[in-house]
Amino acid sequence: MNSLPKIRPESFLKGLLYGLLLISLYYSSYQYMISTWGGADYTYCYIVPFIVLYLIWENRNSLRQKVSYTSWAGLVPLLLGLLFFWMGELAGEYYTLFISSWLVAVGLCWLHMGWHKLKQIWFPLFISLAMFPLPQFLNTKITLRLKLLSSELGVAIMQLWGMSAHREGNIIDLGYTQLQVVDACSGLRYFFPLILLGVLIAYFYRTKFWKSALIVLSTAPLAIITNGLRIALAGMLYEIWGTKIAEGFFHGFSGWFIFMFSLGILLLEIWLLNKFFPETEEKLRLKAKGQERREEMGEETRNSKFEIRNFFSPPQFIVAVILLGVTLAVFNTVDFRENIPIKRPLNEFPLNIDNWTGTCEFMEQKFTDALDLSDYVIVNYQDPMGSSVNFYAAYYESQRKGESIHSPGTCLPGSGWIFNQAGEIDISTPGFHGGSMRVRRAYTQKGAYRQLSYYWFPQRGRILTNAYQLKIYNFWDALTKQRTDGALVRVITPVHEEEGPQKAEERLQGFVQEIVPILNQYL
Repeated sequence: MNSLPKIRPESFLKGLLYGLLLISLYYSSYQYMISTWGGADYTYCYIVPFIVLYLIWENRNSLRQKVSYTSWAGLVPLLLGLLFFWMGELAGEYYTLFISSWLVAVGLCWLHMGWHKLKQIWFPLFISLAMFPLPQFLNTKITLRLKLLSSELGVAIMQLWGMSAHREGNIIDLGYTQLQVVDACSGLRYFFPLILLGVLIAYFYRTKFWKSALIVLSTAPLAIITNGLRIALAGMLYEIWGTKIAEGFFHGFSGWFIFMFSLGILLLEIWLLNKFFPETEEKLRLKAKGQERREEMGEETRNSKFEIRNFFSPPQFIVAVILLGVTLAVFNTVDFRENIPIKRPLNEFPLNIDNWTGTCEFMEQKFTDALDLSDYVIVNYQDPMGSSVNFYAAYYESQRKGESIHSPGTCLPGSGWIFNQAGEIDISTPGFHGGSMRVRRAYTQKGAYRQLSYYWFPQRGRILTNAYQLKIYNFWDALTKQRTDGALVRVITPVHEEEGPQKAEERLQGFVQEIVPILNQYL
């Protein structure tokens, strides 16, 4: 049995110093990450570190035999990781900080081990990315899309079974009751675990690349299809057992059963690949090639005696410690607290604007808590002709880690709204924003009801239209202005059959031209 290599005292001290620096930099980020694992969507992340450790342990012999060569090339991911650190801290995005920590870890390994030895652990490093929860806006988009696909497939299966089922967004109408496909049924809770499982199976399968790729790629549609079957089965059995099907033991058990069923399908896929595309000779060649590589390996000699001069070498170690230390020092000494400007509360927004008269609406506390907003206003305006416009503005004092604006584009589809048209248009705003303003436009439909909406993000003197712009400018303004405050403005008007879309377009553009000068006094 091959024993693990002995660790030199100076190497242990270097690792300890690196560990203290990294913990100081990323403690709050990883604390948030582990708290996110406690949610139902990411419980599988608890086992990812153990998988990574096992994969490294499995390669212990080749790691022991290969000689480490320091390499300045490791500075590339290290510097990129430190750049991501500042982007994540200032722009308020935890996922950027997670990727930053990963890049820094890769850079340190590359600096001290060299490229040839780093390649021995490329797969464990790649798998470690699976323990990072996705950004909130991306998580919302994926969850919503999976819910809609699962709902659509589930309804199609129930209709094939002969049931009367109708889907409106993620709500399934069975006639005698309605089923709502919530986050717990989105498939996300075993969509990513199944992809991770497919990647691990493909890795240990050690076959041709196209076969491994086929196994990994098949996990995504497999997860969606099996989740659709799960929803269809719940609908079929609901009439017999009622709410017990949608809740409690059956709901949880069906999720695990579908996951194990998917695993069986993947194993069956491997069996079929082996049966119809055998590769015995290729496996022998790969084994022989691997044996040749092992014979060419040398064994790194190690001196167990501590020498102070070895602690200050190689120069890559000194440079890495200086970069991490300076980053930590600047982060803890420079004041990056936000300079939040004085503003007028949105509840003072006028209810009478030209010939428009409005009435206020209020959200339930649970919705305001979920949106993380600092202030908001909702007003239903109406003109003397009976035309109506719904106005909504939400203000955020800070958009740093864990708190950011929720785009309407990720909310309406889940309520059954279909986006027939979406894009950006320019609206004339004489005297403001350079005479014109670009907004996001969405023409949506729900059954026979149609509506036109515009929305945009006023951000510290800018008008932005997508989430990626928000993140970039949050980083830059946090760095240069110590500000990440911003807002979302959305206006909606119905599209009546007798007037057509063009009339609704003119009405909404005229209303925007009226409110923009007023909004500038509040945002």
